[in-house]
Amino acid sequence: MASEYEEMRRKKAEAIRAAGEDPYGQRFPDAIGAAEAKRRFEAAGEGAPARVAGRITAWRAFGKLVFADLSDWTGKVQVALSQKTLPEAEWARAKQLDLGDLIGVDGTMVKTRTGEITVSVQKITILAKAILPPPEKWHGLQDTEIRYRQRYVDLFANPGVRDVFLKRSLILQELRRFLHERGFVEVETPVLQPLYGGAAARPFITHHNTLDHDFYLRISPELYLKRLMVGGMERVFEISRVFRNEGIDTRHNPEFTLMELYQAYGNYHDMMALVETMMEGLARTVSGGQTCLPFGDLQIEYKAPWRRAKYGDLLAEHAGVTLGDDAAIRAKARTLGIEEANKHVAVVTHSVFEATVEEHLIQPTFVMDWPAQLCPLTKRKAGDPTIAERFEPMVAAMEIGNAYTEQNDPDVQYEAFKVQLAGQNETMAVMDEDFVEALKYGMPPAGGLGIGIDRIVMLLTDTASIRDVVLFPALRPKGAEPAND
Repeated sequence: MASEYEEMRRKKAEAIRAAGEDPYGQRFPDAIGAAEAKRRFEAAGEGAPARVAGRITAWRAFGKLVFADLSDWTGKVQVALSQKTLPEAEWARAKQLDLGDLIGVDGTMVKTRTGEITVSVQKITILAKAILPPPEKWHGLQDTEIRYRQRYVDLFANPGVRDVFLKRSLILQELRRFLHERGFVEVETPVLQPLYGGAAARPFITHHNTLDHDFYLRISPELYLKRLMVGGMERVFEISRVFRNEGIDTRHNPEFTLMELYQAYGNYHDMMALVETMMEGLARTVSGGQTCLPFGDLQIEYKAPWRRAKYGDLLAEHAGVTLGDDAAIRAKARTLGIEEANKHVAVVTHSVFEATVEEHLIQPTFVMDWPAQLCPLTKRKAGDPTIAERFEPMVAAMEIGNAYTEQNDPDVQYEAFKVQLAGQNETMAVMDEDFVEALKYGMPPAGGLGIGIDRIVMLLTDTASIRDVVLFPALRPKGAEPAND
């Protein structure tokens, strides 16, 4: 049922139609932004013409004079509507306006007695009548559930939210520039895959009616990107949406953005150099040149070089157990309340690592040289097959990516896949024999990297929850009861 406010606004829309105008507007070319209008005043002074468009976000009426704020994504500018200077038809049009309406105005730049740069309006063009009023307290849409469900309101009611997403776009733009300058080529790989692989995750399943076959939404583009390496594409990257049918929390959304790349003739040391250089550059881009940025109560220094620390050394330091001492690791797990029975010791080891080590990794750190049993797609360290040439970059106790010296021996890869299928570290339902076949043609030695875009946006915009950097995060259906996870 429509509210009293909605009915009032509908009547105004009908009055606009009755006057021969469309309350949902028309083309309004050559409008400048709010920020540009202010720059124009600074350059040309009073009397400079201005044509601006935006949403009415404040309305202050003083009898025959009205001041309003007109906001767009560059900021806001004050506009003045005076019965003394506006033609009668324009003043009548002004009376049909409400908070939230989108309008365009033509006028001249002035400065008020209080020093406010203002557009003195000569003509009003109604571009979209807002039938629903904005949140009662402007800049105050605080209910997180409403904010996520009605992101379209959140963006104009909370300018800081919009700023996060503009910075996200800037980060993606800079990331692409960074990689293109280093000779990487952007590619696209299938979202619908007949087999899933490349990560340890549960997939979403869908059905193709024409082929009468189930497909999986990709959990990773990895195995397709490596096929391209076999084909001679030596530096490739993809910024892709990936899907994992798992839990939702402040750091996980079932649909997220992953940047994955592969560099022929490199290894995980090359990937470390790339990550620390890239992140320092992104920090400078979003902050205007700074490398030390806030994240909650922390100050994170992104300047290269980053700390490099071995997995086993960190485990010994913070958990007091030695990598490879299976009995001690299982005993430590029990003291931490971690279920360890009937689990492979590699899985138990990492559970202990997560519980004891990660909270200490605040400043950017590459956690390198992992237990090989956790890394089926990774090349083993020369002289020690129990260690994989893998690292994870950790910032503010949060993993933001994963990188390897890639496994390119088809026989070793085949055996690793067999172990996965046995359930030790399951990442696939069926052996991807075509990928093994591809490796038999020869894939160059390579370094590979996956970076979670959402998490680096969280860090670089000082945002605590992944839902605040994803425009439309996954939510339960409205009114649905929480599932029993």
